[in-house]
Amino acid sequence: MDAGPILTQIAELLARHSLEVVMIGNAAAALQGAPVTTIDIDFLFRKTPANLKKLKAIAAELEAVILSPYYPVSGLFRISRDTDGLQLDFMDVVDGIRSFEGLRKRAVSVRFGGSRIYVASLADIIKSKKAAGRPRDVAVLEVLEKTLEQTAGHTKSQTGSPQKRE
Repeated sequence: MDAGPILTQIAELLARHSLEVVMIGNAAAALQGAPVTTIDIDFLFRKTPANLKKLKAIAAELEAVILSPYYPVSGLFRISRDTDGLQLDFMDVVDGIRSFEGLRKRAVSVRFGGSRIYVASLADIIKSKKAAGRPRDVAVLEVLEKTLEQTAGHTKSQTGSPQKRE
């Protein structure tokens, strides 16, 4: 399945609504060459009243629903569309990540159509999965670490230093 068209649509919606996010999780790892799969796309965002309104507007444009947290301490907001199974998770806290600003600073910019999505670095994704410690996160750690080693070696051997994608 080619995720390009839906990622282009999501990037354009995020830009149009000025919702600053960083993609994290398996989808972010896959964009950086990790051979992993996922059924959802995870984002870290700042949970503010204005950003929650933006999420609702994005859900409406996607003809999807936004599900609020299941319990008060949850920081998860899920945009879900039944017609094709689209699932976008927006979290205000991610295990192992201290701040949105730090994650964003280390992220790579990936272009989809005329817009960009910031994608968490593989190192940050690994750190988050280790901190979460869930069986499904631990199961992919070896693959992510191997991908990080391969991409770091490949990028450095070509340029002498890591590069951000534009």
